[in-house]
Amino acid sequence: MGDYIVRGTAAQGQIRAFAATTRELVEEAREDHNTSPVATAALGRLLTAGAMMGSMMKGDADVLTLQIKCAGPIQGLTVTANSKADVKGYVNNPDVIIPANSHGKLDVGTAVGQGVLNVIKDLGLKEPYVGQCELQTSEIADDLTYYYAVSEQVPSSVGLGVLMEKDNTVKQAGGFIIQLMPDATEEVIAKLEKNISEITSVTTFLDMGCSPEEILENILGSLDFEVLDKVPARFHCNCEKDRVAKALICIGKEELQKLIDEGETIEMKCHFCNSAYYFTVDELKELLELAK
Repeated sequence: MGDYIVRGTAAQGQIRAFAATTRELVEEAREDHNTSPVATAALGRLLTAGAMMGSMMKGDADVLTLQIKCAGPIQGLTVTANSKADVKGYVNNPDVIIPANSHGKLDVGTAVGQGVLNVIKDLGLKEPYVGQCELQTSEIADDLTYYYAVSEQVPSSVGLGVLMEKDNTVKQAGGFIIQLMPDATEEVIAKLEKNISEITSVTTFLDMGCSPEEILENILGSLDFEVLDKVPARFHCNCEKDRVAKALICIGKEELQKLIDEGETIEMKCHFCNSAYYFTVDELKELLELAK
């Protein structure tokens, strides 16, 4: 099995837990966007979180967007996911290169810098739910932990990690989200806090080759952990030429006419997967007719 998410429970339903292995989808994103190592790490963490958080939604048409607006050299990240754990995303500056941090690791925190995290859930209602919080460490996992506490009032622990090979391909990627339910007892809370405090890092689990099940067993094994189901996860973009054509129509007749007057085939690229779509002058003329 390729990338997947495990959903489980512990302490007789007082804890719900998610863990994912996402190496393939993060590597696909790296290839599509030709990201630098630190950009791959940042995007990979957000994609992993997006896949898990997307799988928490119920409706087939529900869409989750995670957006980081920041002052660091990475200039921002955007990820969207659906309830089937299809996820896609991009970084504004995929070429960012900065020195390693004091531990010799990829310095995602410095690449991101100060900023805000927006969590947008389109659940088919009149208005989408929008939650926002300031970035705490800009390492992404800590920021999502903080988001859950302040915006959704759900005590959570989020761990995310991406390991790179020496040739800058993705070696391992994955993470977990563990949440306390409202009826959690003090005893369960104390035991969970102790277990989480003993975790060194997600990348330690990944480097050991731990599966999502094994990651959660390591953290929740003493709390009667039980796997509920598995959900496949993938990097998937639903862009197509017709969608791009509609976007071109929306730029208006005047702008379309300018493109036609230039007399050359134009290239349009999808932000999320970097796929290129080409429109000839004749095709642009057809779109101009539709715009009238």
